[in-house]
Amino acid sequence: MAEPVLGPSGEREEAVAAPAAKKRRLGAGERYVPPPRKLSTGVSFGAEHFAETSYYFEGGLRKVRPYYFDFRTYCKGRWVGRSLRHVFSTEFRAQPLAYYRAAARAGRLRLNEEPVSDLDVVLKNNDFLRNTVHRHEPPVTAQPIQILVENDEVVVVDKPSSLPVHPCGRFRHNTVIFILGKEHDLKELHTIHRLDRMTSGVLMFAKTVEVSKRIDEQVRERQLEKEYICRVVGEFPEHEVICEEPILVVSYKVGVCRVDPKGKFCKTIFQRVSYNGQTSVVKCLPRTGRTHQIRVHLQYLGHPIVNDPIYNMEAWGPSRGKGGKINKTDEELLKALVEEHRSKQSLDILGVSEQDLNSDNESKECGNSSDCAKSEQTDPINENCPTEDSKDSKSDAKDLERNDMTACLLSSDTNLETPEKSKELGSCENQDGQMGEKSSEEKDPLCIECKMRRRDPSPKELVMYLHALRYKGAEFEYCSKMPEWAMEDWEE
Repeated sequence: MAEPVLGPSGEREEAVAAPAAKKRRLGAGERYVPPPRKLSTGVSFGAEHFAETSYYFEGGLRKVRPYYFDFRTYCKGRWVGRSLRHVFSTEFRAQPLAYYRAAARAGRLRLNEEPVSDLDVVLKNNDFLRNTVHRHEPPVTAQPIQILVENDEVVVVDKPSSLPVHPCGRFRHNTVIFILGKEHDLKELHTIHRLDRMTSGVLMFAKTVEVSKRIDEQVRERQLEKEYICRVVGEFPEHEVICEEPILVVSYKVGVCRVDPKGKFCKTIFQRVSYNGQTSVVKCLPRTGRTHQIRVHLQYLGHPIVNDPIYNMEAWGPSRGKGGKINKTDEELLKALVEEHRSKQSLDILGVSEQDLNSDNESKECGNSSDCAKSEQTDPINENCPTEDSKDSKSDAKDLERNDMTACLLSSDTNLETPEKSKELGSCENQDGQMGEKSSEEKDPLCIECKMRRRDPSPKELVMYLHALRYKGAEFEYCSKMPEWAMEDWEE
């Protein structure tokens, strides 16, 4: 079965299928490129995907055991006539060339299902590239996904904070879609709407294409009412506040937006619910569905969400972005945000890794920006994970020291065997040097993550005080319980 691919909307689209094995007679010096197969159809992940690895729980966190994973892609138009070495060195510099040379020696780079022996091979149209990597996923909260409603048409859940809805970026098994499939046998679900990774609350899935289309139509016609609850800094005004400031995406990679006249039209209605002398609970009614709309509008109003890991940071300046005053270029803002999280060892909470930040530079160098955006979903080394509030929406640092370390570790011909996917891999050490529960001793010789120690986030760090409380359509209304932090007498 072909590997599922996520399209710009986040829905599973046709998957890339491996090329056919049939060959024709070649001329002297000619390299055979098999014709592409028809794309397979489907909307879900199968048992073989769920069986890639397993979960374990530690310190209030849900963790995924590292596993081997194939990135697959057909040759992009801009790659034709370029060597693999050139593509890796210009577009995928998250790893140094030493890594790709070692991966080739280990049989992990395959072109048209044949091992790559020479990175100087020149790419042709329809070439099919497969790169096998040792994959590590960031931990998420161990809080379970509560199923609010399940019937013949929909599945409605209360999503905990820190879980992405669908596979993207570094997240695959630690996503709502995979957990529902693996632990609740709920498969072939259609995404109706999405929540930011750090936003909790009501999340709907359709069980059939027909139901999905019916609710999609309500979304397009603005018939879906959404109500959120949040806790913000300071004393929010008692009267109703309407914010219609346009929002512009600063970085899809990091997931940062800001108010800007060149942005898209937005409208959010706010009403204070309570005030405890320091922070306010606010009801939010978004009338549009832009990326981070509620969070950006609250920041603009001078009342950012109390523990927002993006819009309530010192990187925005003394006023923290109030009134749209930032006094930084977009590049300076992104750099400041990244450095602030680096200093706190919390890039995972921001939703990016050093590799993400390194590879973002390469996407800026592509000749066609739309081509780059599409390729990020299936490129052999890189994935993109835009944080989104709805279907309307879809860094800048180089870690040279890390790349030098990678090159040093891979410079010698160590034991670089081709991975055996039947082996279950264990977790790497945590910050205390202790192995996770039921973990294996096996580590991957090429994987830099296996040689690193990362600080685990605390469960508290994985909660943001923004919750989707109610979704109402023409024929339905689904609500969740009020979060504990939204109670009137709650104190930090």
